[in-house]
Amino acid sequence: MSSLPTIVPISELRSDAAGVIKRAAASQEPVVITQRGRAAAVMVSAQSYERTQHELEILRLLARGEAEIEAGVGHDLDVVLAEADELLRGS
Repeated sequence: MSSLPTIVPISELRSDAAGVIKRAAASQEPVVITQRGRAAAVMVSAQSYERTQHELEILRLLARGEAEIEAGVGHDLDVVLAEADELLRGS
């Protein structure tokens, strides 16, 4: 991600929604939508959103695994690795 986000006033979004969406999709970077000079929303491409959701699911699974380890619940390593491979292929 670049150091400075793309910032678009809501008035520009109203007048050129297709262009703003095209920029978000092409750059694969978030576009911050401002209203009255303050950040009001963030727009991302569908591909970026799906990637983020996939990464979030992996983090949830890792957190659940850590909690299970702390609770003394164990799983067969081969099963865990097979599930991880399947999850990674889905990206």
